[in-house]
Amino acid sequence: MRETRVFETDIAIIGGGTAGCYAALTARRLAPELKVLIIEKAHIDRSGCLAGGMNAINAYINPGETVDSFVDYVRFDSMGILREDLVRSQAELFEEVIRDVEQMGLPIVKDESGRYAPRGRWNIKIHGESLKPLLAGKVRESGTVVLNRVVVTNLIVDGGKVRGAMGFGLRDGNFYVVRARKTIVATGGASGLYRPNNEGAARHKMWYSPFNTGAGYAVGIRAGAEMTSFEHRFIALRTKETIAPTGTLALGFGAPQINSLGEEFMKIRWSHMGGEGAPTPIRLYAPLKEIAEGRGPCYMDTRHLSEEGVKKLKEAYLDMYPNTVLYWAANGIDPGETPIEICGTEPYIVGGHCQAGYWVDVDRRSTLPNLFAAGDVAGGAPYKFVSGCFAEGKIAARTAVSEILSEPDALPPISEALVSEEFRRVFSPIENPGPVSFEDMEERLQKVMDEYAGGIRTQYAMNDAGLRTAQSKVEEMRKDLKLLGASDEHGLMNLHEVVDRIDVARVLIAHLRTRRETRWPGFQTRLDHPQTKEAWRLFVNSVVDPKTGEIRMVYRPLDSFSDTANHPEEVTIGYPN
Repeated sequence: MRETRVFETDIAIIGGGTAGCYAALTARRLAPELKVLIIEKAHIDRSGCLAGGMNAINAYINPGETVDSFVDYVRFDSMGILREDLVRSQAELFEEVIRDVEQMGLPIVKDESGRYAPRGRWNIKIHGESLKPLLAGKVRESGTVVLNRVVVTNLIVDGGKVRGAMGFGLRDGNFYVVRARKTIVATGGASGLYRPNNEGAARHKMWYSPFNTGAGYAVGIRAGAEMTSFEHRFIALRTKETIAPTGTLALGFGAPQINSLGEEFMKIRWSHMGGEGAPTPIRLYAPLKEIAEGRGPCYMDTRHLSEEGVKKLKEAYLDMYPNTVLYWAANGIDPGETPIEICGTEPYIVGGHCQAGYWVDVDRRSTLPNLFAAGDVAGGAPYKFVSGCFAEGKIAARTAVSEILSEPDALPPISEALVSEEFRRVFSPIENPGPVSFEDMEERLQKVMDEYAGGIRTQYAMNDAGLRTAQSKVEEMRKDLKLLGASDEHGLMNLHEVVDRIDVARVLIAHLRTRRETRWPGFQTRLDHPQTKEAWRLFVNSVVDPKTGEIRMVYRPLDSFSDTANHPEEVTIGYPN
């Protein structure tokens, strides 16, 4: 017999990763009298993108740099599209939040003078293998209530305002209703939308956390929150097979990109874009061009490393990608003698490297009352990485606390019919299972996205005809969701992850169709609109009608968090179209 467990709290945080943990710590510090609760579908000790650790803080204001120079760099790297107010507000907090985490126990590498050891302009070196357990321990010490292994399936929206969240227990099978005065979404971005580099048993050997499945986007999409920049996808340039970061090789150990002829092609053919310092999309697009023109495969050239240098490189990967070191050992690879082959990953939707996510104001309020977003799920602010997630968690929690303290109202009741309807939706696939498994639907979605919406098979390129086909096929999938079935709670979680991915994918396709230019070559290559156009120096946003599912596209200027009604250009995309 399934029970309905009801929790009441002042602040509910969906997602116990980087931003979620720091949001909880901030709220408890600012107002210890307030109740704070985290809902985490895994376990906060090893959940989210930091589960395996980090070897660097990738966004920090090193000596010689300023917040202004950081904003200028992010504008360059995102090729002219960013919310400057968001980027600036998080950059102003980088030093504060990193020193705070260092005081919690994070080992940060220092130079001879005792200052943080830089890695390039914006990075500092850390030993961060245990960063996530460290944060989780501090969250528990703060008195935050943590619901581990509870899968959030939807927000509670009553009277036009967000009143908390609902979901189910992965271990106990119960239904969870969390009533909250303020809710912060901090679930991370979306992987698994596209067919991955590796298949079969190795399909989850990918760059982004395979457990970040777009749930945070999906619950907001279904509730009618405005989203931004889904078309600004992130495709990571990574080491082949192990899908490990190439930034460790380039920034940490000075390894340039070379082609099969040994040419440093970034310097030869891309000097006009900054060479090795070109914007991130170009550093992916350039090796794709080399391969297409017959000069592949491409590599990171590590052959200049001494024996001691190779040892330090392995130590750096042990802090976040230990399987890379194991792979080298198992295959007899010596980076000092053999360059490391590189490849692009499948596309991901993230608000930390790129800027897909909730449309928020500078205080991280979404367009729905009482709902905030922080970290990879928040849009408009690329290049935030770990430190930006800390900063956004702090900002969102600070705003939520301030609003609660100025609004002493009690929690309002919520509709029992709303709760009952979600209970039926959540458990129907296990109580009355259909013949289709989540694996079947997941593979179907990934095949469609890969072939028609700019996946690996098409070298990430797309056109409107293909996107229309993807759009039509995803709509067919939505109709078939009633055929899904699960045999246990773990399968039910996987099933709802696929449902979330489909809701995210249809919005992504709408964004990709709407931006009729190539703004970020490689990340968003439109074969039918190959040029970058000044007219498209704006945000492409979307709002889904919670009742009809219709997607309304909204164009917004770069410098505003304006009301939709004040902007003249809106386009409604009907389905199928």
